[in-house]
Amino acid sequence: MSNCIANELLKKGKTVLYQTAPVLLESVIDYKMNKSKNGTNNFYKSVLETDLLIIDDLGTESLNSMKLSELFTIINTRILNLNNKITKTIISTNLNINQIFSNYEERIGSRIAGYYDIYFFFGDDLRFKKNQS
Repeated sequence: MSNCIANELLKKGKTVLYQTAPVLLESVIDYKMNKSKNGTNNFYKSVLETDLLIIDDLGTESLNSMKLSELFTIINTRILNLNNKITKTIISTNLNINQIFSNYEERIGSRIAGYYDIYFFFGDDLRFKKNQS
């Protein structure tokens, strides 16, 4: 579903960044730790300002305080339009809302619960079905 949404927005000339939660958070931290060396902020700026950010597989990353802090900053900046640009975010996860609150800080859980529409998808895993054929 996320890919379909991304493709339609790309056709309309919008910017889209699609990344798994583990890679996204590692990349943001790597950028922040090395920013003085590379001198560019294009990656981090795109995370905050892209028209649509898709965070895939939230809950599969290993968590630490730095990752929690960066996840909060990304979600909060995009919700509050702190980047002075209307941005949208899709978060896909296999976690239920109770697991989100127990795995993440309350301030992250409350923003996800309060600012996002939650949709449940049911059915067979298409990747699994593909491998069975």
